[in-house]
Amino acid sequence: MRTIGLLGGMSWESSIEYERIINTEVRRRLGGVHSADLLVRSYDFAEIEELQAAGDWESAGSLLASDARQLETAGADIIVLCTNTMHVVADQIEASVNIPFLHLADATAAAISAEGLETVALLGTRFTMEKDFYRGRLEQHGLQVIVPDEPDRTVVHDVIYDELVQGQIVEESRGSYLEIIDRLLQRGAQGVIAGCTEIELLVKPSDVVAPYFPTTQLHAIAVVDAALAQD
Repeated sequence: MRTIGLLGGMSWESSIEYERIINTEVRRRLGGVHSADLLVRSYDFAEIEELQAAGDWESAGSLLASDARQLETAGADIIVLCTNTMHVVADQIEASVNIPFLHLADATAAAISAEGLETVALLGTRFTMEKDFYRGRLEQHGLQVIVPDEPDRTVVHDVIYDELVQGQIVEESRGSYLEIIDRLLQRGAQGVIAGCTEIELLVKPSDVVAPYFPTTQLHAIAVVDAALAQD
């Protein structure tokens, strides 16, 4: 089993989901008391959020790249970034290490393509919905990506930061998200990407009438595939 290095704590609710899914899947596959071999770098999310709000992606990238190198030095065989938004600095992280960096959007695109879909809606933070780092990566896989119009984008973003990363699950916000999803489906989306780990805590596959792609679940399973792959 390869050692997995997790860059997490953005927010810690996200990291816990990664650890839960990865460990559960390793135990399911190997049986007994098996669990994943993990190295975890967890952050004070307030410091990360401050860099995001200031648009200081260079500093954020330098921080995560430095910690990825430390995880490699400590024995990690794979680097995993436990957040959609911070994949904006994925290239910086990947360039800093000599071990595989498993990109979340690649795992998501593979799942969408396996379903035979071409057009998908993307929900996430404002950074994920508006910047090209994530949408562009999906489009490289031949997908068409649509995002909410305003004011829906602001609603999606604010619920993440004002509620979900603080551990608050609000029923009214679930209803708002489902209304936004309905509008995206009316615009031609064939499926919906939960492009923020915390969204998966609010909206479940059973809530959505179209194919639903929970990126944390997809990414974590791909990580287990890599960790248990035979050379």
